[in-house]
Amino acid sequence: MSTLEADEVPHHLAASYATGFGKKGRAWIAGLPALAANMLERWDLERDGTARAGEASLVLPVLRPDGTPAVLRLQMPRQETTAALIGLRTWNGKGMVRLLDHDPVSSSMLLERLDGARTLASINDDDAAMSTLAELHARLVAVPAPRGLRSLGDIASEMLDQVPQAIMRLVDPADRQLLRSWASAVAELAGEPGDRMLRWDLHYDNVLAAQREPWIAIDPEPLAGDPGFDLWPALDSRWDDVVAKGGTLRIVRRRFDLLTDVLGLDRARATGWTLGRLLQNSLWDIDDSETRLAPSSVAIADSLLNR
Repeated sequence: MSTLEADEVPHHLAASYATGFGKKGRAWIAGLPALAANMLERWDLERDGTARAGEASLVLPVLRPDGTPAVLRLQMPRQETTAALIGLRTWNGKGMVRLLDHDPVSSSMLLERLDGARTLASINDDDAAMSTLAELHARLVAVPAPRGLRSLGDIASEMLDQVPQAIMRLVDPADRQLLRSWASAVAELAGEPGDRMLRWDLHYDNVLAAQREPWIAIDPEPLAGDPGFDLWPALDSRWDDVVAKGGTLRIVRRRFDLLTDVLGLDRARATGWTLGRLLQNSLWDIDDSETRLAPSSVAIADSLLNR
């Protein structure tokens, strides 16, 4: 099959676009088969596997005219896709999936193909997996952020403005106090937000096995800021397994120490920005009508503050 049929579009992708973008999102989903056909023809690509999707994009395995495997990534143009393109071009394949071509009108991307069946989560030894993630992370945040990316300073300011109203929607006084303390940590650091290019969502499932390097990151969501704000996804990786093993506080502390050692971060500052990330996640949850803080967020904060 050389084109994309409407019934190949995963239901969860269609639902995500309908919920997130309403009429505009449903129209984009309806136009996906035509967009795929256009890009396959434009870049002279042949399909080479089953369509896959996350919450924001459809990915088609393809072959280029010379037989080289690649993937065609289709997503609706928006601020996040513009930022991703800036990141891909700036990292230029150094620890990050390589951008092969791009259509500025549709935001379609042609990317190198990695081993989608093998993520870093396949490594059972958590220290080994976290060490690999930390080393990759250190390479990515070593790059100064270029112009055009959102600043952590702006995000911090926006979060602090939202806190008073968010606190009132939490039902547990202990949760309210935690949210206040996380906001205080952000307020102390907001004047020095940092200037590194952050990956923003680097966890085990966003690192794939490859040939040109053992492990390569995918799906960048670049942001200009302090690397400490980038640690939470790693600390939260494979969370159900962390809880099942017991010793949650010990595992989180071990991960945090390993990450800050490899990245060369001041631990007090990294703790503060990690609390900022917990604040951001909680504000998103509250905006989605949650009235309690996520247990994982509470556990991570406890691990870092009560050592």
